Amino acid sequence: MRMSLAIIVGLIMTVMSGNENGSRTGPDPTDYSGPHQAMMQAIHNDIARNWQVLGRENLSEPVALAMAKVPRHEFVPPALRRSAYANHPLPIGHGQTISQPTIVALMTDLMAVGADDTVLEVGTGSGYQAAVLSEVVTRGMVHTIEIVPELAETARRRLAALAYENVVVHTGDGYLGLPEEAPFAAIMVTAAAPEIPPPLLEQLAPGGRLVMPVGNHGATQWLTVVERNRDGKFDEEVVLPVRFVPLTGISED
Repeated sequence: MRMSLAIIVGLIMTVMSGNENGSRTGPDPTDYSGPHQAMMQAIHNDIARNWQVLGRENLSEPVALAMAKVPRHEFVPPALRRSAYANHPLPIGHGQTISQPTIVALMTDLMAVGADDTVLEVGTGSGYQAAVLSEVVTRGMVHTIEIVPELAETARRRLAALAYENVVVHTGDGYLGLPEEAPFAAIMVTAAAPEIPPPLLEQLAPGGRLVMPVGNHGATQWLTVVERNRDGKFDEEVVLPVRFVPLTGISED
């Protein structure tokens, strides 16, 4: 099901005015309801404008709900909270960024996961993308891996404080994935590499999808979706040009 903008805005008002189940609300979240609505409007406009390329005019219902619910201001440095809901990336330190909301929403939508799935995110960063995934795979698990120990620890504490109990933050080289937790119904890589890491393809379950930007740093990168067929073969689709920080670790060698 695809969700209209009017429904999304209504959900934001409900969530930001108290969150009916009384959980996962940051300090005084109503201060951010207006900017949050504006962010959702910007996402909707971006996707509608590019529907012929993206093959969709709206977000799926689970992704729209997640984007409307997760308090993005909790995942940016305090000095940048006024800009938390702007539809562009923001720096989070250590040369990393929190991705543009439209890209977060689109990559989550392209994963095509269900509530019971177990997924892997490579590149935890601030933890925002993991929180969005947590709201989609509500009965499943999100494993997320970050190579910068300081970012991993901060994200771990932040996600725990916000009660995202189905997220596990790992510290390590995401190029290698997490073979001990595989297979995954979907894998998202939030940094670019010249090619898709073979270990991640191996950890993708049959019928699963991997979403990541592919390309060299400073050159054109392409948001790419790889689906593993039931017979073990891979189908690849290029979606649109993007710009991401480079994947670090073994991929740099």
